[in-house]
Amino acid sequence: NSPELQSCCVAGRAGRRARVDVILWPVLPSHLGRCLWEEGGGWGLRGSSILSALQDLSSITWLNRSKVEKQLQVISVLQWVLSFLVLGVACSVILMYMFCTDCWLVAALYLTWLAFDWNTPRKGPRESAVSLQLVKTHNLLTSRNYIFGYHPHGIMGLGAFCNFSTEATEVSKKFPGIRPYLATLAGNFRMPVLREYLMSGGICPVNRDTIDYLLSKNGSGNAIIIVVGGAAESLSSRPGKNAVTLRNRKGFVKLALRHGADLVPTYSFGENEVYKQVIFEEGSWGRWVQKKFQKYVGFAPCIFHGRGLFSSDTWGLVPYSKPITTVVGEPITIPKLEHPTQQDIDLYHAMYMEALVKLFDQHKTKLGLPETEVLEVN
Repeated sequence: NSPELQSCCVAGRAGRRARVDVILWPVLPSHLGRCLWEEGGGWGLRGSSILSALQDLSSITWLNRSKVEKQLQVISVLQWVLSFLVLGVACSVILMYMFCTDCWLVAALYLTWLAFDWNTPRKGPRESAVSLQLVKTHNLLTSRNYIFGYHPHGIMGLGAFCNFSTEATEVSKKFPGIRPYLATLAGNFRMPVLREYLMSGGICPVNRDTIDYLLSKNGSGNAIIIVVGGAAESLSSRPGKNAVTLRNRKGFVKLALRHGADLVPTYSFGENEVYKQVIFEEGSWGRWVQKKFQKYVGFAPCIFHGRGLFSSDTWGLVPYSKPITTVVGEPITIPKLEHPTQQDIDLYHAMYMEALVKLFDQHKTKLGLPETEVLEVN
């Protein structure tokens, strides 16, 4: 009779065989564990309504946020331990079992690939599909908060994700004490499972409430990475083009002024090189569809392709093996103004644009671009 287990014996009507159902309620409010009864084939809670039961869910001790987070961390570590201990054996057994099913062809194809690729591990691990580099030009103070303006968007913002949501380029070592948060489309966080995946990588919604919280109630040393050009910029992404959508994007500057967060111009050389896209000209039906989709859904559908899975000579979704070098510029000190005027916003926006162009010009020749290359600011 532990408090975590409550049994409910339900007797049927006269002449009907009694049945016993055991219901496990782990540490639920007491009235949620009360007996259930069967009447006319339906089940109901005795002594309290379902509504009042649901209202008590907030008191469930095992739903404590910190405990749930701790358990998720434990599960994350456990999956690595289990992978180390049983993944090889389990996959071998599954592969052999597949030969006895209708999926035998998949197993045969994999074994063919395994024989062909058998000696590859002797040459070290597989090379990264995309070469990434994060270049730091100035130190960032942990006593300040920052808003990074990331440019350009590219098709998927690959450099933004890999540099600031993973340790692929050791961002925590380059900027010790700084906590990066990549901000992306808020609609992504309304999709089940995807939201958990994004949040596990330190990604947050790019909306005012989230950014206000991170810059005002989360201490200092926070860096919000905003891909300023957004969906509109992705429509012009193509190899060989260095263009940003920035002239009328001033919301991030206003947020920086309201919180006194320094602005950090950031440019990713090569972001536009990893995918090829079908570009629809202004006024065409294709561009009209893209803009309407962007207006009502929040993102613009792009027709793009990368390389194939097994060959760079075929089309696929794997990005082309082009280097992406993300250069983090010098912070622009921003004063804290709770109610910034339009003149204040315009002033610091102009300073930001100038700093971004300067950053591009300082590094373009080092990264293979000609001296005559100009950053197009739209």
